[in-house]
Amino acid sequence: MIYYCFPLVKCLETNVWHVYIRLFWSLTVVCGDGVKSVSVTEGDSVTLESEILSNDLIMWRFGPKEVLLAKISRKRETFDAPDGRFRDRLKLDNQTASLTITHSRISDSGLYKVYSRTKGETPLHTFSLTVYAYLPAPVIIRNCSSSSSSSSSDCSVVCSVVNVSAVSLSWYKGNSVLSSISVSDLSISLSLPLEVEYQDKNTYSCVINNTISNQTTQQDIDTLCHTCSDQGHSLLYTVLPSAGGSLLIVPLVFWIYRKKRKTNQGDEAVQSNEEITYADMTLYKREEKNTSILEEEGVVYAGVAMRH
Repeated sequence: MIYYCFPLVKCLETNVWHVYIRLFWSLTVVCGDGVKSVSVTEGDSVTLESEILSNDLIMWRFGPKEVLLAKISRKRETFDAPDGRFRDRLKLDNQTASLTITHSRISDSGLYKVYSRTKGETPLHTFSLTVYAYLPAPVIIRNCSSSSSSSSSDCSVVCSVVNVSAVSLSWYKGNSVLSSISVSDLSISLSLPLEVEYQDKNTYSCVINNTISNQTTQQDIDTLCHTCSDQGHSLLYTVLPSAGGSLLIVPLVFWIYRKKRKTNQGDEAVQSNEEITYADMTLYKREEKNTSILEEEGVVYAGVAMRH
């Protein structure tokens, strides 16, 4: 696919809003300075088309230091960068001199130039390759903490992605864009909230996209918005039995306390009775005087004390 710089913006806008499929081929853009911009998703193969039909010596160079990657003269040869990044991933067409990079990586991004012996130091073609990371599918969740403080008729949902760069994240209702956010930083996390009515029956889509690909997640909002209420019911069912158990424990502890107290009082009473029973006691008994005998015999009887 080849686009020119100025029509590219309009074409990309159309693709972004209406096409939700991943493109498995590279995108090439020819700009006014002769540099061809090529975009590809990480892991895919990309071919830099030189279209040179000549028996001349052809050389491919990469990066600001123009490291030699491949050349064709009497035989086809491919090389590797000093850091080994292209090992076993370069293929060279001996008829057109086109260079193919397999299993593309983020580190493959950069300038690629093709030279011929007859042209000398002037490159025949220059390619600017951009390798984009594979886009993860967006995750849609219910934001219960936000919804609890808002109107009871509203439902707050959040679409999020992690470890992304140079992407846009958007909410859709059908084909209509509700909100969107774009970033160019490397390896960050994105979140995009959305407020909808609690009993909304519509299906919403969250789309993440870059220049050449996108990923879409659809969600039935009516189903998702019941998750917080279900969590509230679960919490209620957990708290009520716990509270009921606490109410039963209080009178039980009081009953045990009363019973223990009565038992202690009974023990004290028994102990007191035992002390009285074993105390020493002295009793005295005095006999009545027989007045008739005293009168007749004149004998006086002394009182006798008896101890039991």
